[in-house]
Amino acid sequence: MMEENKTDRNILAKGLKTMGISLGAMFLGPTLVYIALTNQEKPLYIPILILAIIICGLAIFLAFKGINTIMDSMFKKN
Repeated sequence: MMEENKTDRNILAKGLKTMGISLGAMFLGPTLVYIALTNQEKPLYIPILILAIIICGLAIFLAFKGINTIMDSMFKKN
């Protein structure tokens, strides 16, 4: 018999949650980069810029991880 692929809703919810966190980081990271670059004379310029770059990298990582999790929930065989 042919086995039907069914979406695992728990894994799908986990993937969507990861994508939501990634979306928040996608807005926060560039905003912090802009704030850091417009205030270069302030003493917290370097720490804010480093934090912003880390958040941007985290957004990219979480986006790939979220998409992978969503794809696993739809197409992975148990």
